[in-house]
Amino acid sequence: MRRVLCVYNRNRESFLGLRVAPADTWRMRLKGLLGKGALTPGDGIWLVPSCAIHTFGMRFAIDVIYLDSANRVIHLIEHLKPFRISPIRGKCASILEMRARAIYSSNTQIGDELVICAPEEMKEAVERNRPQPAFAEVRE
Repeated sequence: MRRVLCVYNRNRESFLGLRVAPADTWRMRLKGLLGKGALTPGDGIWLVPSCAIHTFGMRFAIDVIYLDSANRVIHLIEHLKPFRISPIRGKCASILEMRARAIYSSNTQIGDELVICAPEEMKEAVERNRPQPAFAEVRE
């Protein structure tokens, strides 16, 4: 059974994907999204490591999110059409390929921090670095 991950934008408090497949071997990265007819909302692939992608052989546009080693967004491409090559980004550690309009619908921006983990770990991961209120609740 294939692993499935969730991708959460900590800054915007929104999900980018609920069924994201990690592609962390050369064979999985080589195949990528080839052969897929389309992506449904919440689906995607996480290419680790990667600093650029291509969409040769694909039949649909995708959103591309470049991440550094701390999963911070360093570059965004909305609606990358088939038969294109994305730019190379030197500080890029991994790339998320998501359904077109995922960037727009999640309001993801450069500098945002993403949480990428298994669904059962998401609550703990989101809570881990949540800022605490500056003032404790006062009761009279």
